[in-house]
Amino acid sequence: MANNQEIIKPENLVYRKPRLLNDNPMHYCPGCGHSVVHKLIAEVIEEMGLEEKAIGISPVGCAVFAYNYIDIDWIEAAHGRAPAIASAAKRLNPEHLIFTYQGDGDLVGIGAGETIHALNRGENIVIIFVNNAIYGMTGGQMAPTTLMGMKTSTCPYGRQANLHGYPIKLTEMAAMFEGTCYVTRQSVSRVAYIRRAKQALRKAFEYSMQGRGSSLVEIVSTCSSGWKLSPEASNQWMEDNMFPYYKLGDLKDVKS
Repeated sequence: MANNQEIIKPENLVYRKPRLLNDNPMHYCPGCGHSVVHKLIAEVIEEMGLEEKAIGISPVGCAVFAYNYIDIDWIEAAHGRAPAIASAAKRLNPEHLIFTYQGDGDLVGIGAGETIHALNRGENIVIIFVNNAIYGMTGGQMAPTTLMGMKTSTCPYGRQANLHGYPIKLTEMAAMFEGTCYVTRQSVSRVAYIRRAKQALRKAFEYSMQGRGSSLVEIVSTCSSGWKLSPEASNQWMEDNMFPYYKLGDLKDVKS
């Protein structure tokens, strides 16, 4: 009988758990995209050999315990302040990879000012933005990214322009700033999307280490609990409703 080691193929190594992703049970709801994004981040950092030079800034929100799962250095930020902390960390440690990991409420809500100014300054950081169009951790309230007509606990009849304004496309705003070098919007709902999201994270991290400016990687994701849908139904709802408004793809790529 052949030894198991003899039948391992390189293409199967994609299923190997990255070393940086530890064995702590994740607290995320079934179907949540955070766990997939965590794995991609751990894989990219490991593949780039930056385990000892990566510092993540964790937010207030569903990913508040990100430091429990990826074994790198972390700094816990006050609500919305991750980009400011990341800016200071990068200036003090220019040889390190510095990235924030934030949800739409943390980043586009209370942290909008911090985000806009850090990107506009061209800080050599990466901002990872998980957009599920709702405040997931605190009870399903309306977020700045909640779609028109979408029901939440604070707009039970659906978002209305005359009462709540329009959903903010912060990624499109970021693409207009002189300080940004790479701005993209991806998802992790299907295998093909996951592969593209990983490529986007790799490019953003590489540009950051090359000192090209700020990068923003938005991940359009689901919130089964907040949306009151099954994981499968949430993925379909996202593709039917969020993708047409938050279109996937690169919005800006300054390659040199």
